[in-house]
Amino acid sequence: MVSRPPPAPPLYLQIRDTLRTAILNGEMAPHSQIESESELQARFGVSRITVRQALSHLEKEGLIFKKHGKGSFVSQPKAFQNVSALEGFAEAMSRMGHEISNRIVTFRFVPAPADVARRLAVEPGTTVTEIHRVRLLNRQPVSYEVTFVPESLGQQLQHADLVTRDIFLILENDCGVPLGSADLAIDAVLADTAIAKALGTPKGAPLLRIERLTHDAQGQPVDFEFLYFRSDTFQYRLRIDRQPPPRSNEGHKLIRNHSLAVSHPAPTIGPNLL
Repeated sequence: MVSRPPPAPPLYLQIRDTLRTAILNGEMAPHSQIESESELQARFGVSRITVRQALSHLEKEGLIFKKHGKGSFVSQPKAFQNVSALEGFAEAMSRMGHEISNRIVTFRFVPAPADVARRLAVEPGTTVTEIHRVRLLNRQPVSYEVTFVPESLGQQLQHADLVTRDIFLILENDCGVPLGSADLAIDAVLADTAIAKALGTPKGAPLLRIERLTHDAQGQPVDFEFLYFRSDTFQYRLRIDRQPPPRSNEGHKLIRNHSLAVSHPAPTIGPNLL
């Protein structure tokens, strides 16, 4: 039997992919105007309906936006940070040419709530430092950070430049605390009144929330924080490699009397987040 080649994708998807590649490769600059529907019709030799389908897909992906009576334009790409590297927000964004500054909301010494105490390995009620900051990317609010550190480190941070510098760099360069690793949990939440006001978003707007516990080089917890990012302006990215599949008897409890092996993974206990 002679194998047949797979059918070509619909024309509107071919047009979408061509325009998407041009946008992602930088051939079409942010805020530049895309060819008109009639120009795209002539360029690709298709109907107006086909062109509109392609543009509609690009708009849903956030790659373009439309202005009534003016046409379609290339969207500003979201800033992003590689989540696989342990580095501060300003450290990562400055390297990409972005302007970073911070607005201090609160800096105070408080009794550690139970969940914070557990992560910082101190007794509940122990005095810790709580810092709230709004991170500005190119002068626009992009994230709200709630940071907890031990009181001894907070005493040093109290006199540091928290407006322009990352806490990570201050801990390492000013406090002499070499950082080693961090545990992250990522989920999505809705902005409450306070965070929405700080970030200039509507209440209930979707936010990307990062819970991060950072350890020093000796494995001691030194920084526990919640990072709330506007989902319309920022992304976390991660590249992962394919790992060899585990053996069938690793990490699973098998029911051997049936043809179907049923696994019983350990239950996941969600953290009591703020």
